Amino acid sequence: MGKASRGKKQRNRDTAGTWSAAKAARTAHRAWADTGDLLRDNVWVRAMLASNMNNRMAELKAVLAHSDVPEQHRENLAFAMMLGKQGWKPPWPPGPVRAARWQTEQVQQLLGGAEVLVVSPAAHAAVMAAASTLEPADVATLDKDRDILIPTGVLVLPEPVIVENRGGSLSDIRAFGWQPVTQYQVLPDAQYPGIQLTCFMDRDGPIQPESWRIAVAQARATGSPLPPLVPDGIYGLRADGAFSTASSERHALLSEEHRSLNKALNQVAEYNAVPPEEGQWDGGRIVDVYDDFALRYAFAFWRLAAQGVTVLGSPQEPDTHSQVRPGETRPDPDVRVIRLAHQIPAQRSAEKDGSSRAYHHRWTVRMHKVRQWYPSTQEHRLIWRGPYIKGPADAPFMIGEKAYAVD
Repeated sequence: MGKASRGKKQRNRDTAGTWSAAKAARTAHRAWADTGDLLRDNVWVRAMLASNMNNRMAELKAVLAHSDVPEQHRENLAFAMMLGKQGWKPPWPPGPVRAARWQTEQVQQLLGGAEVLVVSPAAHAAVMAAASTLEPADVATLDKDRDILIPTGVLVLPEPVIVENRGGSLSDIRAFGWQPVTQYQVLPDAQYPGIQLTCFMDRDGPIQPESWRIAVAQARATGSPLPPLVPDGIYGLRADGAFSTASSERHALLSEEHRSLNKALNQVAEYNAVPPEEGQWDGGRIVDVYDDFALRYAFAFWRLAAQGVTVLGSPQEPDTHSQVRPGETRPDPDVRVIRLAHQIPAQRSAEKDGSSRAYHHRWTVRMHKVRQWYPSTQEHRLIWRGPYIKGPADAPFMIGEKAYAVD
């Protein structure tokens, strides 16, 4: 928990663009380096995080005040749900300012030790489609040793994802970062291996209301400019595979408990709570009514990588030579590229189809979620069938409003 938006308003997106692994790697490396430099002692970022922390703690306390939790335990439980999951070891901080300083230190630690990754548009579309199929209980099956191939990383997306947060506010997520932590919960011995997940907003992204532009200008004028990747929500995921052996009934109960809590926290209209068994993403806005999009995206990314649906490679373009042409720069060797492992277009000619239809782009089709039983470990593991790419092999890749040239 810990996501809050700056409440931006959406501006128009570009209607077309191309993606290059080398260009994406250079851009990601520059954003990572500049963010690390500008985050040090940045009072504006700390103030934003403190405000987010204060708002979320107030929401949690208000919900717990109407629960059956004894009054003397409510504040302790709220801190555990908020900071304990992120890796703060009790005793709890005296207020949001100290907590925000700790969160900033955690983000600096993450950036200092992370491997920087970029994800191709095709692989990103697959992750988005997979994330749309996930239940809250699915995310609880995460095992950091089995599922997370890169222990500490920062993943920069091919474009910002527009997310409609609790209350209807908008934010644009450009990157995710993760690192291992120990989670601390209410009981003295309730300590679990976990992952601290940080969402980064795009300072210069598509969501730019007047209030945000003023804040960016004021921060720059005071000598503490906001970094290009602005840390926003920080979450904690339990990562010891605790629910890998749980029954379907227990999974259903856990998912319902998650939804019930977030329904209580929401001040917006009711939404359909049941995700589809098949997933597809068309590039549109994500309605994050249960405040778990970041968790679902990260889980889907890690699990698809472990499953072999995506592969880790170099930013070097397949058709480039070792010689760099005049005016060009070499791909950044410190940035790794995530691509789909198998991009086999499902094609049919017009003659075979018996029609005159001709496709001019490629697109992802739906993915199907399966809880596969593994006798050797006596547990279910969540896997996906798909995704598949349809359309001519030499056509651009279509994601919503944008068409990309995909490797």
